[in-house]
Amino acid sequence: MDDLDVPVRFNGTQRARPVIVIGSGGAAYTTIEEVQRQIASVVFRPQVTDRGWPQAALSFKIFETTAAGLNRLRGVVREVLAAASEPVDAPDVPLKAAAMKETLLGAVDEIFQAIVPARWTLRPNDERNFKIFQDIRALFSDDLSQPIYSEEIARKLGLSVRTMHDVVRRYRGMSLHRYLRLRRLWLVRQRLLAGADSVKAVALAFGFWHLSDFSGSYRDQFGETPSQTLERGRRA
Repeated sequence: MDDLDVPVRFNGTQRARPVIVIGSGGAAYTTIEEVQRQIASVVFRPQVTDRGWPQAALSFKIFETTAAGLNRLRGVVREVLAAASEPVDAPDVPLKAAAMKETLLGAVDEIFQAIVPARWTLRPNDERNFKIFQDIRALFSDDLSQPIYSEEIARKLGLSVRTMHDVVRRYRGMSLHRYLRLRRLWLVRQRLLAGADSVKAVALAFGFWHLSDFSGSYRDQFGETPSQTLERGRRA
């Protein structure tokens, strides 16, 4: 919704172009913002299925459009938000809501009619690699009691370490090693906030054998020392 010329990494791709994304129930996406951005999401309930819009199953799809088309859509969204914040008599709510929905539907119809064919959108719309990334991320979320190492993850997912490295770099903009390290730091933090026995025991449990290096990385990431986190956890 803003005019910053700083691209957002969406589903592993960064392009400074006017774009719109669309998803459906159950679809997911991943984004990384280098600077704070203003992004508007419009959710239609029930799901819209009869207007010829692009279909998104596993992952949200991104499409390049024209600057003029995007500006028109942004204008409609701003007008609807402004009108929705105004007081309205109870009997008029259904009528106003239906009219506002129709205006939004028409604006989205127009934006998809202004789609610009662009080969670069094939990469972020690739559902196969997106599913691999989702599987990696899900494994990181589920395995909360053990250290996370690359070879073990590759074995569980039936992938090569190289494939995981390429997918993580694509969707997170960092190496697999750094991604794993950040995840392990977050797991340590969770354990410390829960009131662990000691910083050393938790660090070793999640694979941090170089304790001074671990402490420095932890402080850089969270703005406090592991001991300070543990103290807060024990007071909670």
